[in-house]
Amino acid sequence: MSHRRPTWDEYFVEMARLAATRATCPRRRVGAVLVRDARVIATGYNGAVRGAPHCDDVGCLLDNGHCKRTVHAELNALLQCALNGVSSRGSTLYTTDFPCVDCAKALVQAGVERVIYLADYPDPNSAGVLRAGGVELYRAVPVEEPPGDAEAAATRVVLDDGDLPFARFVPARAGYRLVRDPRGA
Repeated sequence: MSHRRPTWDEYFVEMARLAATRATCPRRRVGAVLVRDARVIATGYNGAVRGAPHCDDVGCLLDNGHCKRTVHAELNALLQCALNGVSSRGSTLYTTDFPCVDCAKALVQAGVERVIYLADYPDPNSAGVLRAGGVELYRAVPVEEPPGDAEAAATRVVLDDGDLPFARFVPARAGYRLVRDPRGA
C-alpha cells in the first residue's frame, strides 16, 4: 500500500492532539493550533500562568467546578500571537475540545474565522458567541478503518459546507471527517 499524506485538516488536528500532551491540568488536557494559509502561527495548551506551579504538581484551583489556575489552550495560542506580533485575523483554530464561552469571546475578538474541534464542550453559550461572531464550526470525526483488505481500505472524507461538499478518497487508518456544526456561522 502506498503512503497517504494526511490532508491539511488532518495534519493540524493531529498537531492539536500533540499539543494537548503538554497540558498540565489533569481535569482537561486541551491542545490548540492556530493556522493561516496552511501555516502554523501559534500553538497552545492548558497550563498554569508562566512561573506558577502546575496543576499536575500542586492540584487544581477549583471554583464552581472550573480550574482557575489554568490558562486555556485557545487563549494561550492567541497570547502567543500577541507576544510575537502575529495577527490571528482570518485564521483557523484546530482544537481538541470545543472552546468555552470565554475563549469563544477571545477568538471572535481576535478575528478567528473557523474552529475545527474534536470533542464537544458542555456550554451552550459558547456556540452562540461563535455564531454571532461569524465563526464557522466543524467537528473532526475520526474515521474508523473498515474491515477487510488494508489496500482496499479507503473511506470517503467529506467537508460538508451545506452547499458545496467536496470529497476525496483517503485511507481510513488516520483520517478525520469534518462535519459542519450547524451552531456556527
